[in-house]
Amino acid sequence: MVIICMLAALLCFFYCLVVFMIRSGSHFYMIWGVGGLFLIGLALMIKFDWWSQLPLALRRGIGLAAAAGIVLFLVVEGCIFAHYGDKGREDLDYIIVLGAQMKPAGPSVVLKFRLDAAYEYLMANEETVCVVSGGQGSNEPCTEAEGMYQYLVEKGISPERILMEDKSTDTSQNIAYSAELIGRTDADVGIVTNNFHVFRGVMLARHAGFENACGIAARSNVYLQPNNLMREFFGVMKDLVCGNML
Repeated sequence: MVIICMLAALLCFFYCLVVFMIRSGSHFYMIWGVGGLFLIGLALMIKFDWWSQLPLALRRGIGLAAAAGIVLFLVVEGCIFAHYGDKGREDLDYIIVLGAQMKPAGPSVVLKFRLDAAYEYLMANEETVCVVSGGQGSNEPCTEAEGMYQYLVEKGISPERILMEDKSTDTSQNIAYSAELIGRTDADVGIVTNNFHVFRGVMLARHAGFENACGIAARSNVYLQPNNLMREFFGVMKDLVCGNML
């Protein structure tokens, strides 16, 4: 077990470095470094038999908490994977494209995947109106909504079919402010985002009153997928705790 823990720790440190080098746009990659340190600590506990020296009640409590955490993680990830291939429905009234980082050269890779999925849907469903949603972060040259608008217009989507929501700073605000812009919750709405993000986006939309909301999954970077899935687990838990998905 000691060798397994040490190898897993090295893998965590290596993946932390990989995600850092790719420039994922957030500091969440550091959780893999923390995970590596935890695994080293676990290896030391096993090697020097520190675990058996803890009180029995404490060991049982830690074991139950760990088991509950694993079950919760698997349930949430199962819900995420269940929406990985969502394609939406034809002739939706609106699609909402959730924002992601804008860079000086244009949309980030993650955002470009979302915009390309939105473009394909809009070309196939000519009556659907598109809402591009996202404000401006401190490291962005413009609002995400403005950058998305320009990208879609340059690809040939009519400006009259695009509404801009440019105040939101997270996914729950993306949905809430877009709902205000649309002005009616009885509309058929598709949530366009990367595959790992669809479950949360759809649940937030339904919480906002869009009972007929569905997902439209864009692809994502395979190298960042473990990081995305781990980050999304914490995102789902945050929105559950805050009451955004209930």
